[in-house]
Order: sequence, then structure tokens, then C-alpha cells
Amino acid sequence: MPQHSRRAFLQQSAALGIGVGLNAALPARAVAANDKIRMACIGVRGRGFGVMQAFAAHPDCDITHICDVNESVRLERGDQMKDITGTKPKLVNDFRELLEDDSVDCIMVATPDHWHALLTIHGCLAGKDVYVEKPASHNIVEGRVAVNAAHKHNRIVQMGTQIRSAPFLHEAREYVRSGAIGKVIYGKAWETDHSSAVHLQPDGDVPPGFDYEIWQGPVTERAYNPSIVGGAWRWLFDYGTGDLGNDGVHRLDYCRFVMGLDDLPQAVSCSGGKFFFTDDDQQWPDTMLVSYEYPQHIMQYEMRLWSQPRLFDATEGAAIYGENGWVLIVNTRWRAFDAKGKLVKEGTSGNDEIMAAHSRNFLDAMRSRQRDSLNQEILSGHVSSTICHLGNIAWRTGKKLKFDAAAEKFDDAEANNLLGREHRKGWELPTV
Repeated sequence: MPQHSRRAFLQQSAALGIGVGLNAALPARAVAANDKIRMACIGVRGRGFGVMQAFAAHPDCDITHICDVNESVRLERGDQMKDITGTKPKLVNDFRELLEDDSVDCIMVATPDHWHALLTIHGCLAGKDVYVEKPASHNIVEGRVAVNAAHKHNRIVQMGTQIRSAPFLHEAREYVRSGAIGKVIYGKAWETDHSSAVHLQPDGDVPPGFDYEIWQGPVTERAYNPSIVGGAWRWLFDYGTGDLGNDGVHRLDYCRFVMGLDDLPQAVSCSGGKFFFTDDDQQWPDTMLVSYEYPQHIMQYEMRLWSQPRLFDATEGAAIYGENGWVLIVNTRWRAFDAKGKLVKEGTSGNDEIMAAHSRNFLDAMRSRQRDSLNQEILSGHVSSTICHLGNIAWRTGKKLKFDAAAEKFDDAEANNLLGREHRKGWELPTV
């Protein structure tokens, strides 16, 4: 396994233009109208494989590189992509090779959460456009640096909350904006399901062909654990953002989009805890009721990971209430009801159609260089991700918190200590 010392990374970072404190990004290759966009995909075991296939389905996008720290995953996905497209991508272990490669136009990031913002930042500083899976960051500080990197260096960056590109969602937003349900004050998003307990296996040796040093990246050093690497990372503070950042980001995003809430809230509070999975190893709660306060709106999020009874016959969704009616949003459909509960309008979009539209939107923006054409540009993605972080911080502190949206800070020292994290030596957060 290659060694990744702090000195080696900083030396290479300086050569690539991604060093700490460096303010000049590498120039990107201009994509001519008839050129194919060349994409490198980082993290392709699960969700990343599906996203990679969605991009490969566009005739003007070539998947030229597959990057994953697990050799067996790289090999399997390389063969699968050859079967799908007829061409086997170059297989890469270390993402820094992609930053150095002038042939790569953009990167797709579908790693665990603790790498999302850092790869976005390094990609932008290396002159690459970025498609990053949700949430856009592990924490608020990293998310803001990612936004700054994208905007300062004119990168096209889209977050993978794909429903933002669904035709039905835009229909719902326009319906509410038309005044059809009157003044809107309250919206509620939710997630109800029956998850599983998380029991970590004993720590063990790093298996052959797995680069655990890169997998850990900025996170505090700890022994290799097969359960954490295998997926339990999502439920631990150091790596994941709980189900609020996993599934809640989708529901809160389309709730605030239809309500027209483009900014961050001014206060947040949360009730919740580990009430069902009381004897397992997950750290994030299984039950949450989060309230977000805006100057003239309230948005709430309800999470029940132990309870399958649905709200409005939907496992997950959002309801937006006006004085003269309400709108129900689920992942592929919207419905509008009048004040008496009569269905008055509806629309649907298929899952495949939605993902095709979102990936197409990113590719088109890469060609036009029009950041405003993105349906979920990184700043908007940062807002939705931060809303999730706010709820998690309110739960961890047990306090109602006032939030300064402009400064992205709380009125509370304990909460402000959770805005970011200390990065492991060799994997520091760049200064943009």
C-alpha cells in the first residue's frame, strides 16, 4: 500500500495548486461544443455506481476513470462499465492522480460523507467541475469552504439531490407561488421507516487491496473496523451525518424549495434521541422532531426510524400548508388539495427521468458555464445540507439555538464548537 505522509501530500498539493493558502486554481480544459465531457467517478461501490451509470447513459459524457480505495470494487466496476459502454475506464486508487490529470474535465463524488466537501474543494482548486452526492458536506465549515472554492474559481458544482430537476417539483413550486393555496406559513418534511440496529464487529487488520489511509482522510485516526467501512460510518459522528443528513436532506430540500425558503433559518431546536435502538453502536438518534424558524415561516422535520406507519400514506415526503389549501410532495409526485381536502391538481415524474434530468442539467451547465442554470448549485446544496447540520447540532447540544445566517454561527459557544472539526495531519482543510 502506498504511504501518504503529510509532507508528500503537501508537496504534491503545491504542485497541483491545491496547497493550503494557495489562491490560484489550475485552468480547466475548455469543453468544445462537439467534445465529449470526460468524467472521473470517485466512490463507486453503492450509490456511486448508479450515478456513474446515469452519466454514462448520456452520449456526450465518457466515464474515463474509476477511483475507489477498494481494489476489488475498482476491478468489478471497471469490467461492468466495459460491458455497458464498450470501454473500460482507467482504474485509480488515489484521487490525487485525477486532480493532476489534464484530461479529466469533472469528477463525480459518491464517497462517505466525511469526504464530500474535501473532494469538492480539491476538485475545484484543480480546475475540475464537480458533481457531489448529498449531503454536500460533513459539517458547516467544510461546506462553506466548498462554496467559496467553487465560486472563486468559477467551477460548476451540483449536489446530487436529484429531485431538484424533477418536472413535477417545479410544477408544485409554481403552483404555490401562484397563490393557489393562499399565504404559506408552515411546512413539514418527514421520514418514517424501520431501520436496523448497528452492531460493530471487532476491529481488525486492513484487508489487502484496501487503502485505509485515504479512506480515513481527515478523520481522527482509529483502527480499521469492517463494519464502519462497510456502511456503519453513516451512523457515527466522525464520518456520517445520521439519517437527517442522509434522507432528510432530500425531504427538507424539496419542502423549502416549494415554500420558497432560499435562505438559512434564524433559529433551530430539536427534541429526540436514541429511544428505540438503545443498546447498539450508532451515535445518531433514531427519533427527531426538528423545528426551523424563519422570519415568517416555520419548517419542521419528523424522523422515526423505528416506526413504519406512514404520514399521508407516504414513507417520506413533505406537506406545505397555505390558508386555502395544501400541497403534498413525495419523491415522484405532487398533489394539491383545497381547503376542504379535495384533490385539485397533481403531477408525476419517473425516477429514471429525474436522474437523467439532473445529470443532464449538470452536463449542460458545464458546457454553457452558466452557474445559475444548475438546479441544485453548490450554494443551494450547502443551504440544504446546513439545515440538516443545524438540526443535528441542536440535538447534540439539547438547546434552542439562534443562528446568524450571514456569519454561519450560533449564539452559543458549545454549538459553535460543532460547526467544523479538527482535521488529521496530512489531510487539512485548504484555505481558499
